[in-house]
Amino acid sequence: MTRNCIRWILAASLLTSIPAVATAQTIDAPLVAPMSSEAQQAAKAVDAFHAKLSGGDGVAAAALLADDALIFESGHAERSRAEYASHHAGADAAYAAAVPSRLTRRNGLVDGDTAWIVSESRATGKYKDKPVDRVTTETMILRKTAEGWRIAHIHWSSRAAT
Repeated sequence: MTRNCIRWILAASLLTSIPAVATAQTIDAPLVAPMSSEAQQAAKAVDAFHAKLSGGDGVAAAALLADDALIFESGHAERSRAEYASHHAGADAAYAAAVPSRLTRRNGLVDGDTAWIVSESRATGKYKDKPVDRVTTETMILRKTAEGWRIAHIHWSSRAAT
């Protein structure tokens, strides 16, 4: 195993070790683990991506992705910013604009020009006249470029809230 591979495995272990919050507890403010200033900057890029989606602008959200971004969602993969922009960005923006989502937990780290931001959120509302109450986990890997942090990989997973 390479040194970087071991480093990322250890990072994943640390990121997923945030203490659990009791299910009966109401979270008004997200539980955000202490992050370095660099990780906070990367997290701002993640927040900007979500702000563009919730504003209904899938094209602007896609602009925050690296050209070679890889997006995993519901067992599907999109293998570039262009593919995401032409396939799911519009639908993701329509959904995010209609259904408010609230960040519940976040952690992140930076190693050189690579950042890893992991988040959990809950979306509640109505979409296409159907009630929505979903918990989502999200992993975003970002790359620092001359233009700032760009999202190189997204992995989304969600389930019905219980």
